[in-house]
Amino acid sequence: MRLLQVLCLLPLATAFGSSWYHNAFPWQKPLSGSTVNGVHFPSLLDADLEDLAAGLEKGLFTSVDLVTAYTRRILEVNSTLKAVTQLNPDALTIAAELDAARSSGAVKGPLHGIPILLKDNIATADKMDNTAGSYALVGAKVPEDSTVAAKLRKAGAIILGKTNLSEWANSRSKNYTSGWSATGGQTEGAYYPQQDPSGSSSGSGVAIALGLALASLGTETHGSILAPSDANNLVGIKPSVGLTSRYLVVPISEHQDTVGPMARTVKDAAYLLSAIVGRDPNDNYTSAIPFPTDQPPNYVSACDYFALGGARIGVPRNLIELDDQSFAPILPAFEKALSTLRSAGATIIDDLVLSGYETLKKENFSFESIVMNTDFPRNLASYFSQLTINPHNILSLKDVERFTHSDPREEWPLKDTLAWDRAFNVSSTTSDAEAWGNYTALQRYAGGAEGLFGTLRRHSLDAMVLPTLWSTTLPAVLGSPVVSVPMGKYPEDARKLKNGYGNQWLVAPGVPFGLAFMGERFSEKRLIGLAYAYEQRTKVRGQVRPYLVPRTEVGDVVVGKGKGRGTEAKDCTGIAERKG
Repeated sequence: MRLLQVLCLLPLATAFGSSWYHNAFPWQKPLSGSTVNGVHFPSLLDADLEDLAAGLEKGLFTSVDLVTAYTRRILEVNSTLKAVTQLNPDALTIAAELDAARSSGAVKGPLHGIPILLKDNIATADKMDNTAGSYALVGAKVPEDSTVAAKLRKAGAIILGKTNLSEWANSRSKNYTSGWSATGGQTEGAYYPQQDPSGSSSGSGVAIALGLALASLGTETHGSILAPSDANNLVGIKPSVGLTSRYLVVPISEHQDTVGPMARTVKDAAYLLSAIVGRDPNDNYTSAIPFPTDQPPNYVSACDYFALGGARIGVPRNLIELDDQSFAPILPAFEKALSTLRSAGATIIDDLVLSGYETLKKENFSFESIVMNTDFPRNLASYFSQLTINPHNILSLKDVERFTHSDPREEWPLKDTLAWDRAFNVSSTTSDAEAWGNYTALQRYAGGAEGLFGTLRRHSLDAMVLPTLWSTTLPAVLGSPVVSVPMGKYPEDARKLKNGYGNQWLVAPGVPFGLAFMGERFSEKRLIGLAYAYEQRTKVRGQVRPYLVPRTEVGDVVVGKGKGRGTEAKDCTGIAERKG
C-alpha cells in the first residue's frame, strides 16, 4: 500500500474577502504559544482555529508551513503512539494551492488552509486508502469522496491523513484493545505510558490531544467518539443520526452510525460540525434534518459564555454505575461540575431515574444487539458494492471473515472474530419484521415516557448531564446527540486499572475524563452552548497535560527555514509500512 513515502522525499461554498476575518475573529486576542527568534507563534498543542486563522491571515505562517509542522509532529511520536496510519501525499500541493488562493483574496471560510485528520473508515477519493484497519481493504478505491470529506474540501480544509482505529470500528471482536488494527498496530494514549486510548476513534483522539492537526472527524455507533474524547482530554460531538452523511463511511449500523468532530475546544468542534452537516441524497437518514440545507444552525454562534443562564439540566443518577472503585475519582469531579453549572445560572434537577434504562439492562441490551447485528452484514455489503477497485474481492462479511482467517497479518485466531459469528447467527435467523420490532422496543424503553426523551420533556429540561463514561448507551440507541467536554483527571494516587485485555491502563494518574451534555435529536446547537459555557468557566483541558508531547512547532518551520527542532521530514519512522 502507498503511504506517505512521497512526502518523505520532499523538502520540507463561496469565497470570502479578507474582511471576513476581521468580523469573525477577535484581533485583540493574543496568539498563545511561544517566541522563536523574537517572533511569537501559537503552540500547536493548544492552538485553536482562530489562532491559526489569524496567523495565516497576518502572514505569520502559511498552510504549507502548517502541513510541514504537523507532519513532523506526527513523525516524532507516531512510532510510540501509532495514532496516524496514513499521510496524504498531496497535502503540501493542496496547501500551496490554498495559500495562493488566500493571497488572491479567495478565502473559502474559517477552515481555509487548516489541516484536518480523518478516521480511517471515512473514504477519500485520492491516493490514500480507506481500510477500517483491515488489510482486506488495502488498495480498495471508492468512486468519489465521502460526503463529509467532500464538504471539508469545499470548506477549504486540508485532509492531512488518516487516523488509526479499532479494526472495523470495534465490530470484529472484544478480545483486543481499543485502538488496535492490523494495518495500524496498537494506538496508545498520551497521558500515561501504555494508556488505553479508548475508542474506536482512538487514533483521532490521541492525534488531536497532541496537536497533530487542528481537529479530526471520528465515527460513533456506540461510544466511539465520546469514549476517546473522554480519555484524551478533548471535546467530542456525537451528532444526531442523520445530521451528517454516512455515505462512503464504512458502516456498522444505519440506525446508530454517525460522523462527528473531535477537537480541543468546543468552538473548534462547532466550526467543524458546521462544515459537514446537511442533507445528502446518498443517505436517506439526512432527510430528517429539521432545517433547510442552505440555512443550517449557526453552531459557532451558540458558543455563548452565558448560555447556562436559565438552563434546566437533569441528572439521571441511575445511569451512573460504579462497578469498579477505580472510577470513583470521577464522582467528586462531577459534583464540582454541577456546582459550576449552578453558579452559571442553571437549575439542576437531580436524582432523576430513567426506568427504561433499567428495563434494557434487565434484557442485557439484547434489543440493541439484534438491531446492530441485523444491520451490520447488510450495511457492510452495501459499502463493498460501491467500491470501484476491490483487489481482494471483498463483497460480504463472510468474505471479510475468509480474508481475516487466511492473512496472518490480521492476527487471527489470537484476536478472534466472534462478533461476526454473532452477526451471522442473528442476521440469518431474524426477519425484517422481528428486527423492526426490536428497534421499536429499543426506542420505547430508551426514549419513551420513562426514557431519555420522555424525561427531558416531562421536566422541561434543556439537557441532561453525566460523566461521559456513563453517557453513551441511550444516545447511541436513540440516535440523539451528545457533547463531551473535559472535566478532570485521575489523581496521582489513583487506583490503577487495566483494560479487559490486560495490556493497557484504563485508569492511571493523569488520565483525563469528561462531562457529557445529552439532549433531544437535532439539539446540537443548544448542547454546544451549554458545553461552551462550562468549558470557559473551567478551562480543564489546560490543566491536564500529556506525558509525551511533540517538540516541533510552526515557528520552527518558519524561522528555521524548514529545520525544526523535532524529527526531520525524511524520517518516516512510525507511519505503518504495509503492502497490499
